[in-house]
Amino acid sequence: MSNSISFQAHEDEAKPRPKREVHCADAFQWLASNALPPSVAIVTSLPDSSELPSMGFEAWREWFSATTARLINAVHAKSVAIFFQTDVKREGTWVDKGYLCQRGAEQAEAALLWHKVVCRAPAGTATFGRPAYAHLLCFSKSLRLEPGRSTADVLPRLGEMPWSRAMGVEACRAACTFIKAETTCSTVLDPFCGMGTVLAVANNMGLEAIGVELSRKRVEKARALFVAP
Repeated sequence: MSNSISFQAHEDEAKPRPKREVHCADAFQWLASNALPPSVAIVTSLPDSSELPSMGFEAWREWFSATTARLINAVHAKSVAIFFQTDVKREGTWVDKGYLCQRGAEQAEAALLWHKVVCRAPAGTATFGRPAYAHLLCFSKSLRLEPGRSTADVLPRLGEMPWSRAMGVEACRAACTFIKAETTCSTVLDPFCGMGTVLAVANNMGLEAIGVELSRKRVEKARALFVAP
C-alpha cells in the first residue's frame, strides 16, 4: 500500500472535514429504513458471483440486474447512480457486468448518461480471469447532459486500491468530480462500501459520505480510510 492510502487520517485536525457515516448493516434493509433525499448520489460496486456462491450463477445474474434497478430507484430522479464493475471469465466466456447494469437500468426506466472504460492494465496487456479494463456507468431517470459537457470516455489509470476488490482511487475521483460538477448532490452513498475507498475520496473532495457494509471488520477500516489529495 502506498503512502497516499492509509487507515490513519493525516489531515489537519483543526480543519473541518466532511461527514462520514459507515453502518454495519444489510444494504437493502438500510435503504428500506432510510429514504434518500435529493442531495444523495450512489456510487458503488456490486458483489461478484464469487462473493455470493450460495446464490448460484443464474440467480446472481438476475439479482445483479434487479439490484441495479433497485439502487437507481432509490435515488432522486435528478440524482445519479454510478456503478464500477469489472467483468469476469466463467467457463471460457465473459460475463459482461456492464450489460447486466444496463439491463437493470432499463427495468428502472433510467437513461445511461455515460459509460467510461477504466484501464486496469496498460493497453496491449494480456490478462487472465479479469479483463484489462473495468466499466464505470452513470444512470439517471431525468438528469440529462448537454453534448458540450462530455468528459473523457477512457480513463488511463484505475488508481490505487486498498484491497483487491476495491474501486480504484482514480475511478472514484472521476465519479465524484462528475457529481460535484453536474448534479446538486452533496453526499455520496455506497451501499456495498467494502473498505470505503469511494467514501474517503468523496470526503477528500468535499462531499459527505455514507457507507453500508455487512462485514464489521471492513466497516472499521472504511471509517478510518484516508486518501491523500
